[in-house]
Amino acid sequence: MKHTWRWFGPIDKVTVRDAAQAGAEGIVSALHHIATGAVWPVDEIEKRHRDIKAGGLYWDVVESVPVSEDIKTQTGDWKAHIVNWQETLRRLSRSGIRTVCYNFMPILDWTRTDLRWETRHGAKAMRFDLTDFVAFDIHILKRPDANYDYPEWLIEASAKRFAELSGDRIAALGKNIGAGLPGSADGYTLEQLLEKLRTYQGIDRERLQSNLVDFLSQVVPVAEEVGINICAHADDPPWPLLGLPRILSTEADYAHMLSKVDSRANGVTLCTGSLGARPDNDLPQIARRFADRIHFVHLRNVTRDTEAVPCSFFEDEHLEGATDMVAVIATLLEEEKRRRLEGREDHRIAMRPDHGQEILDDLTRGAQPGYPAIGRLKGLAELRGIERALLHPHYGRV
Repeated sequence: MKHTWRWFGPIDKVTVRDAAQAGAEGIVSALHHIATGAVWPVDEIEKRHRDIKAGGLYWDVVESVPVSEDIKTQTGDWKAHIVNWQETLRRLSRSGIRTVCYNFMPILDWTRTDLRWETRHGAKAMRFDLTDFVAFDIHILKRPDANYDYPEWLIEASAKRFAELSGDRIAALGKNIGAGLPGSADGYTLEQLLEKLRTYQGIDRERLQSNLVDFLSQVVPVAEEVGINICAHADDPPWPLLGLPRILSTEADYAHMLSKVDSRANGVTLCTGSLGARPDNDLPQIARRFADRIHFVHLRNVTRDTEAVPCSFFEDEHLEGATDMVAVIATLLEEEKRRRLEGREDHRIAMRPDHGQEILDDLTRGAQPGYPAIGRLKGLAELRGIERALLHPHYGRV
């Protein structure tokens, strides 16, 4: 696989040179400062390429070209935003980009209640605490009809939890849950979040699935034309939140999306962390089923508090947690071998160590939550070790 590293641009406290020293071969980046729905300017694309080359690496994957809420709801300027998305693909292709990741999560592109939760050995990790989240939804956000979305025992537990929360913790929950997309300037106040939620009234799971298929039906032909593979990231976490539907949370969800727009250019960002938060997702099986359409991989592991859906979980070390990482990597290496025999140009699948725990000097660096230097270096080294062992001519299985 091609070992890549997410870099948020010049604002990132972890540099491209840091990534190169950690063992990365390529960079995953995006123009987070460009407004969602707008065309990415050619000069800004070229500048990002120059900034990355100056650090000694190349820009291999775009994560992400954001899909606007107008597109997801098919309201407002959604048609113009799709035209702009198409043009951005053309411009990225001319610059040499061949892989573009995106997601179709309503409003909140990812959600955690804790951005720096302390683990058993003092490292800091991202965490989703279900009781805290429900306390936020019912008692802090005060979303209308929120009580109808949860079982009685969880409503009672969240009320007890809310009564114990300090003012600082209440403020932190609002900030953490409304943080928006990593690296962007997006984020919502409670009032703004409630207003955003109202824009999804009448949009159920089936309607959102239909809107995704409409979007793909218009952008995939352009991706085919310009030689780009686009790949959808899973919902994070993979279940409904705040009364909003989720449509890329399971193997069946991906099968539906891929069958409706059946093109190799329409593919999967396999995120073992997002999908792994559900006990009913078999990650090695998902990797095997969609191997031909996996264009980008996030390798991350989570430990679930329970085997229920939804549940609380935290982002564990890369080789800990619920996902059999060795089996997943073995499946991906087998797919790379098959692609090489086919003569496919995309036979190397880009992967990155997704997130990482803050350890050692990470604890004082103040990098983007979930994206420390040393924690990701450790994860990449472990994942690379698995790959090397599986490919060894005498001991490997691939």
